[in-house]
Amino acid sequence: MKNLAKLALLFSISFAVIFLAATGARLFSLRVDWARTLPQKPEAVLSSLIVAARWALSLTLYGSLLLALSYAARGHYSALLSLICVVALSLAFSFGILFALDHWEAVPPAKGAGIPLGGNGVILSNSLNRNETSIVLLNGPAEPLGPRVAAIPDRPLLFQEGALSVGFDLPPVPFGDDTPWFLKSLSIDIKLSAEQLRQRFNAGNISFLIYAGALIFLLSSLGFTMKISAWPLANLFIGALAFRGILALETFFNTPEMQLIFESFLKNMFPVALTVPLIFFTFGMLVSVYQILVYAAKKRSYDDD
Repeated sequence: MKNLAKLALLFSISFAVIFLAATGARLFSLRVDWARTLPQKPEAVLSSLIVAARWALSLTLYGSLLLALSYAARGHYSALLSLICVVALSLAFSFGILFALDHWEAVPPAKGAGIPLGGNGVILSNSLNRNETSIVLLNGPAEPLGPRVAAIPDRPLLFQEGALSVGFDLPPVPFGDDTPWFLKSLSIDIKLSAEQLRQRFNAGNISFLIYAGALIFLLSSLGFTMKISAWPLANLFIGALAFRGILALETFFNTPEMQLIFESFLKNMFPVALTVPLIFFTFGMLVSVYQILVYAAKKRSYDDD
């Protein structure tokens, strides 16, 4: 029981730290994206915080499970007790956060005005490519609908009196974006996973518990990846790759195209909403059975020796 209490404590701390850090980073990203858009409208800070927290929940779920499984493997804790502990805590924390966010969304938000970026003559461009259209705001971001000059490739500069003479939307404020594609794709998959959790929660408590429980069970069953080698850091990296694969599969299975394939294949045998959780649960059971068989074979070989 002492080991189980340590595991529960570590999972709780890692869940809280990852959730707060991910929420703060996502909120900063959302505010920057909002600040790049002209003309700006008053933005609700609470709304952005809720969106950021929902995105962070999926990342927190994967990250805290990964750390907890790594800790349990290094401490040689019981696999069954560790699985029960992390599954129960993951479901409880995820449900609690979604429940709180759902109620906070009904609170009237306080709105704050944006700070104009740049001054008179600021240049907006769709990208750093020289072949892209650029727009010069003569009165700066403070009057984004005021007079401007459009620089279109292979054409003379075009002066426009104001918003009525504009034939295209304003490009965003040009901030550099050198984020690698694998990080962008990870962010997209996390967002889709978080949206799926939200949809299941809105569909009812039973729907959420079935989907989230199956997903968490599958992730928890991958604890054997933390024992592949004698180097804990290498095992953690392997586990992270396995979790990334599960995240990609989650996104793939929940695409509209795959849902149509499941629906046509099942032919109303049972609800399509249960298809993905059933796949997750089946994979998790297969992995668990494999671990049991490997453990039994090793124990028998030791007994024979």
